[in-house]
Amino acid sequence: MTTAPAIGRPLDRVDGRTIVTGSAHFSAEMPIPGMTYACLVGSRIASGRVTGIDATDAQAEEGVLAVLTHENLPRIAEQPPLIPSLAGTAAPGQTFFPMQDDTVHYAGQHIAVVVADTWERAQHAASLLRVSYEETPPVTTLEQGRAQAFEPDSIFGGWMPGRFQRGDVEAGLAEADVRVEATFTYAANNHNPIEPSNTTAEWDGDELVLYDATQGVNATQITVARQLGIPLSKVRVISHYVGGSFGSKAMIHSHAALAAMAAREVGRPVKLVLTREQMFTSVGHREEQEQHLVVGATRDGRLTGIRHHKLSPTSHFDDWAEPSIGVSSEIYACPNFEGVYWIFRANTMTPTFMRAPGEASGMLALECAMDELAHTLGMDPIELRLRNYADVSPSSGLPWSSNGLRECYQRGAARFGWEKRDPRPGVRREGNWLIGTGMAGAGFPVALPGNPQRARARLYSDGTAVVQAATPDFGTGVATVMTQVAADALGMPVERCRFEYGDTDLPNIAAAVGSEGSGMISAAVHSAATALRNQFISRCVADANSPLYGADPVDVVVRDGVMTAGTASDSYTDLLQRNFQPDAEASGVWDPPGGDAEFAMLTFGAQFAEVAVDRDLGVVRVRRMTGAFAPGRVLNPKTARSQLMGGMLWGLSQALLEANYTHPRTGRWANTSLGEYLVAVNADAPDVDVELIEVEDDVVNPLGVKGVGEIGQVGAAAAIANAVHHATGHRVRKIPITIEDLL
Repeated sequence: MTTAPAIGRPLDRVDGRTIVTGSAHFSAEMPIPGMTYACLVGSRIASGRVTGIDATDAQAEEGVLAVLTHENLPRIAEQPPLIPSLAGTAAPGQTFFPMQDDTVHYAGQHIAVVVADTWERAQHAASLLRVSYEETPPVTTLEQGRAQAFEPDSIFGGWMPGRFQRGDVEAGLAEADVRVEATFTYAANNHNPIEPSNTTAEWDGDELVLYDATQGVNATQITVARQLGIPLSKVRVISHYVGGSFGSKAMIHSHAALAAMAAREVGRPVKLVLTREQMFTSVGHREEQEQHLVVGATRDGRLTGIRHHKLSPTSHFDDWAEPSIGVSSEIYACPNFEGVYWIFRANTMTPTFMRAPGEASGMLALECAMDELAHTLGMDPIELRLRNYADVSPSSGLPWSSNGLRECYQRGAARFGWEKRDPRPGVRREGNWLIGTGMAGAGFPVALPGNPQRARARLYSDGTAVVQAATPDFGTGVATVMTQVAADALGMPVERCRFEYGDTDLPNIAAAVGSEGSGMISAAVHSAATALRNQFISRCVADANSPLYGADPVDVVVRDGVMTAGTASDSYTDLLQRNFQPDAEASGVWDPPGGDAEFAMLTFGAQFAEVAVDRDLGVVRVRRMTGAFAPGRVLNPKTARSQLMGGMLWGLSQALLEANYTHPRTGRWANTSLGEYLVAVNADAPDVDVELIEVEDDVVNPLGVKGVGEIGQVGAAAAIANAVHHATGHRVRKIPITIEDLL
């Protein structure tokens, strides 16, 4: 009996036992002899300068090895520019590096590092520092900065334009029979994965090893090498397991280089772990924002114009705004569109990626406006979307590499039971609960890395195989899925294959951001494993001692490690043993397509939600959610569903819970703990139903994989907000929706 293909099977995670038994080592758990511990000290003001740091008492404490401030920290060699693609480049979290002078740009900015022989001693010594400031009034809120807002040439670190425009939006809105105009406000969101960001640094002469919690070991390697001014070959980064990231560990923030600088100063390994409070001030965030939409349509629901403007704060040094307008300009066939970003300089660190960065907020605004338009027209929300279905990219006119959105609407609606819905708001009740249902479309851009992606495959004479690539695993199950890809490409059982990862000594892979990971890593792994399989076939047909000698290579198939052509066969192991070889290996490279685009690429989906709202208390409970998604080829349905379910639940958290605010006078975050910053927990989780719709895509990469990391969140919050309106008849345009908004 031959083994069934591994790709497409819902296999359990190959590292599941290792993780649940606690034997997996995360970056902050590496047992290195002579370890010391660093504690970061953050500024207590948001704007001004440090006028003095008295470290006398701290330095006198037992076990304290160093106190580093702007007065004695070595200057960095270079702070690389912000490049959000992370495609084999440096990826600093912002173009400002702390402790280079006495200026304070934002609350929590690192102003000192204390190193001691235990974490407790470092923390205590840090509390003894006496810091004096000269404070100036900060700017942090939308109302403080609105008058100073400007339209940038580009956003997202220079990766995207500050304006999207096609057609004549004024003319399009003028010809509309119906217009919906709405302003949506969003509270800032902060990153809180289970594992805080951390780096352990160890020097061996002039060679540096970093154990870093990162989405891209090569990105850390390149960034820190440039900051320290040392050759890339002198920096090795290891990150096997990462306890969650969602964007917080995509960019390389200053703690990685600071750990290395501290380790060089004390001559011993240094572990630097951010506290939970520092996670709110040190690794970026989703910025507070305001989005204004005007949507025009004819009486039969044809869109004539969309205007989508966004206002948000950015740092003093980077033009950053998450790209909330990108997908809203693409998902509907509207001839006239105008999208503009407005930003203002604020006393904040540069915001950063957060799951579905831009799409989660931008599609919420657009899909709520579309729901309002459908209600105004007396039209079913799905029918309105189908009437504006985009068969090609509205911006470029290019065909989609693959679509599937129509199927997402249809199959999602069928699974959810949408046809049973009474469209009238506020009519369905169960006791004291008002029941409502809502839906939203979803889209996420398919990005391609800008440089070649590499992997290596090796097959041993005992019949086992190892495939290697540098990527870390931050909870997505990459080791499992890439084992499946390698097994199928080699023609071997998955049980005899292993994937090694998370080390810059392995072939380079760009950081897995923007749902790029599964596509680019699988392409490199498939290339390497295919090259090794073809190498074996070529050797067999040229080997006079092989039963396959003289066969046409194109006629040879491989199953269970056995090469067969007609009735003749030879195995991988027999070939190696016959030639006295312990192993054979091959490298593979996937070079993403470049040049002029011939296709537009988006991942599509549709979201549905049912809520219950207590009519006296204003409490919202999400009772069930359904999502239908078309992510190209699905490598492992179990890990894909897990990713999509996690994204949908984060959408619930975004819609109803997550919020942070800065005090207009102090410029400091109001919530800096999980006791005050609310996130969804098990008690909030409803039944979640995920439908996977596979669509063929031979453009994005060799296996046709689009990725599922982000699309699960897009549209989820909008579906919930639309369901709240359906339940209550009240439209809330503030996110998150709170009890106070419904009383």
